[in-house]
Amino acid sequence: MAAILPPAMLGIIGGGQLGRMFTVAAKTMGYRVTVLEPDPLSPAAEFADVHLCAPYGDEAALKALGETCAAVTTEFENVDANAMRALSALTRVSPSGDCVAVAQDRISEKAWIAKAGLPTAPYLALEGADALAGFSDEALSAYLPGILKTARLGYDGKGQVRVKTPAEARDAYGELGVACVLEKMLELKLEVSAIVTRVSDAQSAVFPLAENRHEGGILDVSIVPARVAPALAERAQAMALALADALGYVGVLAVEFFVLADDTLVVNEIAPRPHNSGHYTLTACVTDQFQQQVRAMCGLLPGKTTLLTSVVMVNLLGDVWQDDGGEPDWSVLMEAPNAQLHLYGKREARKGRKMGHFNVMADSADAALEQAQALKDTL
Repeated sequence: MAAILPPAMLGIIGGGQLGRMFTVAAKTMGYRVTVLEPDPLSPAAEFADVHLCAPYGDEAALKALGETCAAVTTEFENVDANAMRALSALTRVSPSGDCVAVAQDRISEKAWIAKAGLPTAPYLALEGADALAGFSDEALSAYLPGILKTARLGYDGKGQVRVKTPAEARDAYGELGVACVLEKMLELKLEVSAIVTRVSDAQSAVFPLAENRHEGGILDVSIVPARVAPALAERAQAMALALADALGYVGVLAVEFFVLADDTLVVNEIAPRPHNSGHYTLTACVTDQFQQQVRAMCGLLPGKTTLLTSVVMVNLLGDVWQDDGGEPDWSVLMEAPNAQLHLYGKREARKGRKMGHFNVMADSADAALEQAQALKDTL
């Protein structure tokens, strides 16, 4: 595969914050960028050379993207996988439409994880109105208490219902009315994630493991390096690489894990793109995850993923904005010499909406976490 070099035009489907950070990385590296995004005020479009302001599935816009871009990627997994497949006839596409299709359907995703020989939480794949009819209450109890998750279009805790009894599971499945996965809840020690960059069997890299905390189903804090045994971190990185290899993946892939009480690792889910838990790489690694996304789609060797400092990433949701939409007082955060603020350029703050993040670098993960929490409390 021939390398794509600057000043080639690169394309991305989606214009949110991940698209924005991709665009900044690509342009810093000397490339030009076309963004396909229906929002005329999208964060990524602000920096792009070309903004195709059209629906993601618009045939004319997709054709223009394919004909003018040397390679195309995506910032979210709910893009039309068939559109990605069609684009591959016109230009280089990564990740492939087939890989995107796996990641956007929990049933396919879990099947591929199993195919790679990796463990998941016990689960039932439920498709069709009568999917639970063949299961007795006793059989269902093996997956309870559990979380009923829609197979498609779920993110940040959306499309998920916690159920404790067979009756609750049946009622919730009937109310959701779509294909779901019933996944047994496990007793967790913590959650971690590994972000892989893969160009080929011989060219791949993985970032240091992040320890993640969630609030209301949304990532709150990532702590790096994860405070786990080195052997566990290495095992998670190897598992993430094995899954990327099994998929024949090209691009950046995030793999989330549950860590159980006995340090068993269980794969939770994957994302075929840079990930919220990888934003720490923007300030703490030799190469960040968006530069890796550019390098992978261009057929370049992944950059080094060496961690230069301990770091904590804190998400900034619309909840910290004022009721009238006014900005938080950034003064204390901006005056901290070892903290960096990243705002996403979104025009409207809403509760639960990701508006930005900040990274705090320190000599240890614990020190970074203590300072990050104190800084967040000032907002």
